[in-house]
Amino acid sequence: MSRRYLFTSESVTEGHPDKICDQISDTILDALLAQDPASRVAAEVVVNTGLVLITGEISSKAKVNYIDLARQKIAEIGYSGADCGFSANSCAVLVALDAQSPDIAQGVDTAQETREQASDEELDLIGAGDQGIMFGFACNETPELMPLPISLAHRVSRRLATVRKTGQLPYLRPDGKTQVTVLYEDNRPIGIDTILVSTQHTATIGEITDEAAVQAKIKEDLWTLVVLPVFMDIDVKPDRDTRFLVNPTGKFVIGGPQGDSGLTGRKIIVDTYGGYSRHGGGAFSGKDPTKVDRSAAYACRHVAKNIVAAGLADRCEVQLSYAIGVARPVSIMIDTFDTGKISDDRLLELVKEHFELRPAGIIQTFNLCHLPGDRNGRFYQDVAAYGHMGRTDLDLPWEQLDKAPLLQTALTDVLTLKH
Repeated sequence: MSRRYLFTSESVTEGHPDKICDQISDTILDALLAQDPASRVAAEVVVNTGLVLITGEISSKAKVNYIDLARQKIAEIGYSGADCGFSANSCAVLVALDAQSPDIAQGVDTAQETREQASDEELDLIGAGDQGIMFGFACNETPELMPLPISLAHRVSRRLATVRKTGQLPYLRPDGKTQVTVLYEDNRPIGIDTILVSTQHTATIGEITDEAAVQAKIKEDLWTLVVLPVFMDIDVKPDRDTRFLVNPTGKFVIGGPQGDSGLTGRKIIVDTYGGYSRHGGGAFSGKDPTKVDRSAAYACRHVAKNIVAAGLADRCEVQLSYAIGVARPVSIMIDTFDTGKISDDRLLELVKEHFELRPAGIIQTFNLCHLPGDRNGRFYQDVAAYGHMGRTDLDLPWEQLDKAPLLQTALTDVLTLKH
């Protein structure tokens, strides 16, 4: 018997208060690692009306100006004038940082995990920076092997930022949220039920001053310049039954840190799979890669994506767990939700054989302390908005399909034995 259900995921724009904090935190991380790859970073940021507080624990030989970094990132996001209620030039920036706890450091610093090539013995000596559980997920609903709802929500959010920054819709302001509800039948997306966009805007648009008329103009523009372009290359499209909601309260003039406070690490579901997969609870931004909350979550995504890309499953979720100061995972779990072409137990064997899951090995494999790529010192800050997984606009090491051919060989061997 077929089953129909709705699933919803949300995204936020780079001007959302929580995302401002994530981006400042990761901008600080980028700057520190660029000078000192052995930096230990746990940078937390709080924003409110006219205020930025940078706190947390940092141990590094790097010399950076935290205040300048914060102001530059805020201006880049779009808060450069007083008309947004929050400005890079006028906000107060306070810095209250401590060094990393030596009790934590002793479990991580027993060897140089930031070396480009550490021996297998050294990798076993370098423990995880904390205990915890991490999840990774992939499915074949989209070309990037992400769930469709979060993929669409991110696309709409990024398109909102694009039309604002290019001047196509100059009345938009940086803060915004999107939400997409997808209709599923037998675990396959078949329709778009609801699209919700809440976006900060000016009180008037040209000569339009009436609130209802302003909202009508915004809704018309967003449908034409934001929603329709997003769905041009998507097979599942909105139809006449799709609800399109824009600024449901009636207006969204006061936004950003003036409208709500922000905090690093408060959008962990937006950062990952939109609630479609489980989450271990650890945030990413502001943390150097010795923190397995970050690096191991990337490794989980890498494993799950390669399994699905190899055709071994339609959906795959991977869980890792770690103990502080211990190198090898305490546990590894593979779940293909009865979509696997081979058993989950066999998949687990393949993962243990082909994937490096020790913290130092993950860092070495993905080059996470030496900032892979040449982006003028940018790496982590670029994933701090619009998701850390499934990014087609960035060359991210955990999104590579380098292990898929090895896994496909395993599937071929199984099918050969069956015949």
